Amino acid sequence: MKKTLFIEDIKNILPHRYPFLLVDRAADIVPGVSGTGIKNVSANEEFFNGHFPGQAVMPGVLLLEAMAQTMVLVGAEDEKKNGRIVLLTGIDDAKFKSKVVPGDRLLIKVEKIAQRGAFEKWKGEVFVEDTLCACAVLSAMRT
Repeated sequence: MKKTLFIEDIKNILPHRYPFLLVDRAADIVPGVSGTGIKNVSANEEFFNGHFPGQAVMPGVLLLEAMAQTMVLVGAEDEKKNGRIVLLTGIDDAKFKSKVVPGDRLLIKVEKIAQRGAFEKWKGEVFVEDTLCACAVLSAMRT
């Protein structure tokens, strides 16, 4: 059964808060398998003040962080009950394909591609509409 998480659900799972909470909603979650994070990019985002002022572009590292937060939301369903968390341990093959600007709506898709014990690999992609903006392979560990 697919699940949706709203902002209060997300805040109960992730320790992040503004300005570091980068997922507004998570949808189509198949717990531990796949899901989609949603982020509405506003001109009021704090990082735009210092990242190409006058020609705002969302930093690529924040796109990676949004992928990681979505991965944790998808992977955390069962872990919260056990008092365990999912931690990012690595990023491979990161590519930035198109810029993200104020007014864009990010669709952050993650899918588990491998697991060995407590270690996992996830494929992450960030889209604005149908345009791929960033992709990476994320490594995680359940602690």
